[in-house]
Amino acid sequence: MSSEQQAFLCVADITGYTGYLNASELEHARGTLTDLLEVLVDHAGPPLRISKLEGDAVFSYAFENAFTDGRTFLDLIESTYVAFSRAIDSMVLNNTCQCNACANVSSLDLKFVIHFGSFVVQKVGTYDELLGPAVNLVHRLLKNTVAERLDISAYCLYTESAWQRLGLEGVTDLVPHDEDVADFGVISTYVQDLADAYLSGDEEEIILDPSDVWFSLEADLPMAPAVVWDYMASPVYRNILNASTRQEVKDLVGGRVGVGSAYQCYHGDRLTPQRIVEWKPFSKIVTKDGFSDSWMGITTVVYTLEEIPTGTHLSSDLGGLENRPLWVRAILRIVAPIFRRKQTQALVDFVDTVTKDFEDRNTSFGKEDSELSDPHTV
Repeated sequence: MSSEQQAFLCVADITGYTGYLNASELEHARGTLTDLLEVLVDHAGPPLRISKLEGDAVFSYAFENAFTDGRTFLDLIESTYVAFSRAIDSMVLNNTCQCNACANVSSLDLKFVIHFGSFVVQKVGTYDELLGPAVNLVHRLLKNTVAERLDISAYCLYTESAWQRLGLEGVTDLVPHDEDVADFGVISTYVQDLADAYLSGDEEEIILDPSDVWFSLEADLPMAPAVVWDYMASPVYRNILNASTRQEVKDLVGGRVGVGSAYQCYHGDRLTPQRIVEWKPFSKIVTKDGFSDSWMGITTVVYTLEEIPTGTHLSSDLGGLENRPLWVRAILRIVAPIFRRKQTQALVDFVDTVTKDFEDRNTSFGKEDSELSDPHTV
């Protein structure tokens, strides 16, 4: 038995599966469940760690200091739901079978329950079992009144302890909701409707023409894309990436960073606004940097994250030459080597800093955590 630890506990549960299974041919229903569970497992990588599969659910956890910004957790939940919904859509679209299992797959949906609390680990053979009242509570909350009282079928339910620890007080699309749970009493929670995330998941993609790119940089980091994203979204670490003296975020959207928000990048007293025009968690950030009335005009900066076997490949492209006068383009090409050297060093500093911080965070989890098995840890 390990010593007591604290973490965010997460259960992703496929809703409607019992009724679906009872009305379906077992062989085809099993294949559907396998495919959908694979989607959930694939999206339960770092900073989440899988504890175990529970029939039609995946139980995972993340330690408190796994995030620099708790809003990354919302991004993680939303991206998982979007991937799950797209898998359902693909099954429906490509179905040629008339059996009940294949015909009724659209009746399935997904819900999450998130709680922050304490647990211990008990080894049972080759398995690590998480035990404690917090573990019991997060599972009890799977049976709730959200669908009946709020008329929401796909959702993420955060207990107040998780909501506070993640710092989600300013997020406006979380609805207060109480649940009366046996042996625990009334539990205050906050509910997010995930259908909105799915409907907003198809932003227009911005692609730079190769002739419009000023220069490009790239680096590999020994951590998963969601972890790299969490660092890149943080003004503290973004400050290093941009070789600036300080950064701030303004124009939050519903209390979150997204399209329309802006990083205020300061180099001494000189401000360069970086307006977000594309925001795809864990894969891509595009900003328009600068002022339209300055002689340099607006620079388009594209950051792309790609999962690789050793972690994440991060690339950045600086563009926006096509709409500038010839004399400006000529000057920029002359100074490009100087600017490139500066940004290259900034990227090296960013990689070194976040890698060390990531290692320190994992070390601080303690010996007991290192014994927990997780095939998704990079």
